[in-house]
Amino acid sequence: MGLGFALQKIIRGAPPGGSTSWSQPRTKPYRGRLSKVSVVAYVPRGHVEGARAKPGLDGRTQKQRMTAGESYNPADPELVDARIAARRLLRRLNYDLDYADVQGRQQALKKLLGKASWRHPPWIEPPFLCNYGFNLSVGKHFYANFGCSILDDTQVEIGDRVLMGPHVKIFSAGHDTDPEARQGTEGTLVVKPVKICSDVWLGGGCIILPGVTVGEGATVAGGAVVTKDVEPYTVVGGNPARVIKRLRPGEERGAPPI
Repeated sequence: MGLGFALQKIIRGAPPGGSTSWSQPRTKPYRGRLSKVSVVAYVPRGHVEGARAKPGLDGRTQKQRMTAGESYNPADPELVDARIAARRLLRRLNYDLDYADVQGRQQALKKLLGKASWRHPPWIEPPFLCNYGFNLSVGKHFYANFGCSILDDTQVEIGDRVLMGPHVKIFSAGHDTDPEARQGTEGTLVVKPVKICSDVWLGGGCIILPGVTVGEGATVAGGAVVTKDVEPYTVVGGNPARVIKRLRPGEERGAPPI
């Protein structure tokens, strides 16, 4: 059976192949919504820039729910516009501006980031990715190496003198582990703020998961997956990250792999 025909059957709610029912390893009937949605993009089909949805029953918008750290619908028109604006700024920062254009790069970051120290401005190597920018705050003397990604779907707070190695990833958003609740691109996000305290070093390729606080003076080894809070002045590594060493303020930290 051709791929196009199979996709048509899936879109219409029928299973591929010659069977007449979906084979689902579930204890309750499948309640998917394939028959209602053919293609859903992160910029929803038919989106009009500047359009706004009515507030919810509690009188709040989806953006207000986001900034309060609650679940929200990322397909809300105001949030779609915010992502479009962020991606335009990221394109300018990552590709359009000359690397030596320090002033131009700072102006782009001023428009992108929610908060930063402009007396001691951040330096972010391209390419850099984030979802909104306005949920991201960074302290003075912040540096991020190549290829860092921050999903700032709720607040991500980064302190002073924080260093990020190449390809560090910070996630403040996730999805429900129950596929019945997750609903693909039609579902809501589960968001938890992330805080990176001052004087932290995040080694290259490490991943910080939603809800984590990395304590002051801590070091996260390259490639670590941080699933829970990191104590101040510790070195952690592994998957999931565990304490390798405890430090005293001012003590030599050594050099975890980056």
